[in-house]
Amino acid sequence: MSVKIRLARGGAKKRPYYRIVVTDSRMPRDGRFIEKIGHYNPMLPKDHDNRVAVDTEKAAEWIKKGAQPTDRVARFLKDAGVYEWTHGNNPKKAEPGEKAKERAAERLEKEEAKKAAAAEAEEAKAAAAAAPAEEEAPAEEAAAEEEKSE
Repeated sequence: MSVKIRLARGGAKKRPYYRIVVTDSRMPRDGRFIEKIGHYNPMLPKDHDNRVAVDTEKAAEWIKKGAQPTDRVARFLKDAGVYEWTHGNNPKKAEPGEKAKERAAERLEKEEAKKAAAAEAEEAKAAAAAAPAEEEAPAEEAAAEEEKSE
C-alpha cells in the first residue's frame, strides 16, 4: 500500500480550506483518509499564524514509515523543519512542443522574407532616386559647358 501525505479540500465554493491528511494513494482527493495531521487555509494572509498548522511529530512518524508528501505538503513540512524538500529540476518542461516549434520556424521564415522584400524595395527606391540625379548631373554639366563656349 502506497501512503501519501496530501491535501484534502473542504470549505465552500470559492472559499477553500484544506486538511493535511495521510491517506492511501488510491483514495480520491476528498475521500477516506487514515489520519488528519494538520490544516491549510489559503484565504488567510501569508504571515498569519493559522494559515498552516502541521503536527510535526505525526508527520515525521509517517515519513519514517514511508509516506510520500506531495509537493505542496512537502513545502509546508520543510518550513516546519520535518522534511528536506528541493525544487524539482525539469528544464524540458517549459520547452514548446513540435507543432509549436514548426509554427515558430514558419513565422520566422515569413518575417525574413518580409525583411528581404522591404530591403529590396528600399534599394530600388534608392536606385530610382539616384538615377535621376545622375541623369541631371550630366545635363547640368553640358549646359555649363555650352555657356562657357559661348
